[in-house]
Amino acid sequence: MQKIENQEYFNELKQLIIFKYIKENDLKKIMSLGEVVSFQPGEKIISKGEISPHLYAVLQGTVHVTVPEKGNKDVFICSIGKGDVFGEAGIFLKVKRTADVVSSDHVITFMVHREQIIDFIKSNPEVGIKILMLIIYSLLRKLKEANLEIAFERKADIKQSDIDSMVEEIMQN
Repeated sequence: MQKIENQEYFNELKQLIIFKYIKENDLKKIMSLGEVVSFQPGEKIISKGEISPHLYAVLQGTVHVTVPEKGNKDVFICSIGKGDVFGEAGIFLKVKRTADVVSSDHVITFMVHREQIIDFIKSNPEVGIKILMLIIYSLLRKLKEANLEIAFERKADIKQSDIDSMVEEIMQN
C-alpha cells in the first residue's frame, strides 16, 4: 500500500457513483478526509476476519473478492472495478469482514475512515443523505446480484427425480 497525493485524482473521484451528485466544494471536503492509496497486483486490501473501519472507492484497476476455504483454496465471489465501492459495511458496523479483497492489477483507491465520513454526514446532512442513499443503492445492487447468483445455482442443482431415475435405471440392469 502506498499513499498518493489526493488532488491528483479529484476528477476520478467525481466519477464515482457515491459522489456523482455532490457539488465540487463538498467533494473537496470529502477528499480531504480520506487518502488515495495504491496497491500492487496481488496485494491484499482487506482480510476476512479483520475489523476494518474503511470504505474504499476504486479509482483505477480491479479488485477480486474471495472467501478463503480450507486447504488454501479461495472461492471467487466477484470483481469490483473503477467507479465502484467496497467495504460499505465498515461505515455502518464494527463487524469482522466476511471476505478477502485483493488487487488483481495495479489498483488505486480512495479510502475513508468511518469516523471521518460519519462526522461529515452529521455536519452536512443534505449532502450526507445523498451519500448514504448511494451507499445503500450500492449495497442493494450487490445484494440483488448475489440473490440472482443463488437463484441460478439452485436452478442448476440436480433434482431428486433425476437421481431417482438414474438409480432406477442402474438397478434394472
